[in-house]
Amino acid sequence: MKKKFTVVITLMLLVSIVSLSCSVWADVKNKPQSVLASERANQSPINSSGELHIIAFGGHPDDCEIKAGGVAAMWAAQGHKVKFVSTTNGDIGHWKIAGGPLAQRRLKEVQEAAKVLGIETQVLDIHDGEFMPTLENRKTFVRLIREQKADVVLTHRPNDYHPDHRYTGIVVQDAAFMVICPFLCPDVPHLKKNPVFLYFYDRFQKPNPFEPDIVVSIDNVMEQKLQALLKLESQFIEGCVSGHEGMIPKSPAEWEAARRRVRNRFTRRYERTANQYRDKLIELYGKEKGEKIKCAEAFELCEYGRRPSQAELIKLFPFFGK
Repeated sequence: MKKKFTVVITLMLLVSIVSLSCSVWADVKNKPQSVLASERANQSPINSSGELHIIAFGGHPDDCEIKAGGVAAMWAAQGHKVKFVSTTNGDIGHWKIAGGPLAQRRLKEVQEAAKVLGIETQVLDIHDGEFMPTLENRKTFVRLIREQKADVVLTHRPNDYHPDHRYTGIVVQDAAFMVICPFLCPDVPHLKKNPVFLYFYDRFQKPNPFEPDIVVSIDNVMEQKLQALLKLESQFIEGCVSGHEGMIPKSPAEWEAARRRVRNRFTRRYERTANQYRDKLIELYGKEKGEKIKCAEAFELCEYGRRPSQAELIKLFPFFGK
């Protein structure tokens, strides 16, 4: 009799434990998830229409064009929405002219470059050399990223040589989580999923070197990119802050020689990127195609924002195998 009673009690305890476990699991399953879990995790990186939205932040009216003009042109050619933002107006970026006249000139230059690339561009009215990581600028970036409904955000790494570059990178990082917070800048609807944030390629080694997560051939749009860069005459024809009167072409022959120098300089630059990351190109394009690529742009994933798988990342850069 005692043995039967023990068995009955044991069975009752087991039933209670199973029932309690099921109840707890139901509560956990039905409990509303946090914003972080529900809006950042397990989200498709591409909206239902298949159209990608990309925004890039550069410190000056030429940085985005240099760092991402190739992929921008390719995204735009596929019908995706691309916007470049210069976070300063570039008004001290010349050896001879400055202030309002230079700012207006550089605005017109990047607008012409944007036409060549098939994208949108914007220049913020902040003095060159004076961009700071302020709350006001963070909110501006949050609004811009939201207005673009960005899937991808590109910017400088925060260990770049130029303070405008560094602080642009920092403010983009600071905006990375804020873009999904409903009650920050509520005048612009918050994003339902966090974008993928990536850094432009650079050669700085300290405190950490650039490590590419995606390297893209720009061979098919190299001419288009060069034509866009040639629109930025104040920087690349006239020598930016280190130029001089002798650099300004005085005849058609001198203009042609100057343009040729710019083309050759940038072509060599993107050839170096391709050669430096040849193994990554072969990994992404396959051995036969990867070995033949001449010019490339490279990007590194930021640890903030969405952390996509390699397959998801390739969907955001839909250029491989084409």
